[in-house]
Amino acid sequence: MSILVLAEHDNVVLKDATLAAVTAAGQLGGDVHLLVAGKGAQSVADAAAQVAGVAKVLLADDAAYENALAENLAPLITGLMAGYDAFVAPATTRGKNVAPRVAAALDVAQISEILSVEGPATFTRPIYAGNAIATVTSSDAKKVITVRGTAFAKAATSGGAASIEAVGATGDAGLSTFEGAELTKSARPELTAAKIIVSGGRALGSSEKFHEYIDPLADKLGAAVGASRAAVDAGYAPNDYQVGQTGKIVAPELYMAIGISGAIQHLAGMKDSKIIVAINKDEEAPIFQVADVGLVGDLFSIVPELTGKL
Repeated sequence: MSILVLAEHDNVVLKDATLAAVTAAGQLGGDVHLLVAGKGAQSVADAAAQVAGVAKVLLADDAAYENALAENLAPLITGLMAGYDAFVAPATTRGKNVAPRVAAALDVAQISEILSVEGPATFTRPIYAGNAIATVTSSDAKKVITVRGTAFAKAATSGGAASIEAVGATGDAGLSTFEGAELTKSARPELTAAKIIVSGGRALGSSEKFHEYIDPLADKLGAAVGASRAAVDAGYAPNDYQVGQTGKIVAPELYMAIGISGAIQHLAGMKDSKIIVAINKDEEAPIFQVADVGLVGDLFSIVPELTGKL
């Protein structure tokens, strides 16, 4: 079996989500090739060649791939799939955008957000917001798979010695254009890569209170800041802070849920965290069902006290 993995990158740095996808691909059995599609992404290809378990790096360097538009990436990948048995992508925004297009073009069923590889054609994946785990077997000749990054160990970034091969670009499909991106810049760790996350919920009451109580605690812990969907919808925090089924899936060493009730949507995004600490005045809040440590009380008193003692 030969497997093609889509590399997640920003044309400069190879992202950690790629490493989990490489691990999952390796468990399928066979040669793992990593596709780096971008513009001026030679440094990414060089880093990809060092990843343990990667046999070859395919570099598609063209302006059409600079911003990872799915309409341009999908034809490239579909063409390359003539020589591969499986396509694997991280279950990131990019992977979720590209993989369904590839599956449709190949006329196969996509297998989404796998949690484990049980065999060359058998996988487990979450359903019902993670409340049940389904075991699925695909009879398709070619597999299209997205990988939940928190479920697999990250492949080592050194020790590999893959060759780098240039592949021809399919060019701009002319179906979409990149107009710009508004990105939140922060000195804190990136949410999906952070070892500690401090998240706030709707109980904080306002954007001012959210940052007044959550930010100092996060800074003391060297943590990333997250938020529930309710807090994001209320405008307390930006969209890229959202943790949950429709936000980011995280599994840090420590997850602190402050003023978060623990709706199913939120639990689906963080319940795999190693240690969960919940602070909520409602002792019946669902968050306490998954918490390792629960503090029942007023967050406006507990959080400043905790921050002051750190």
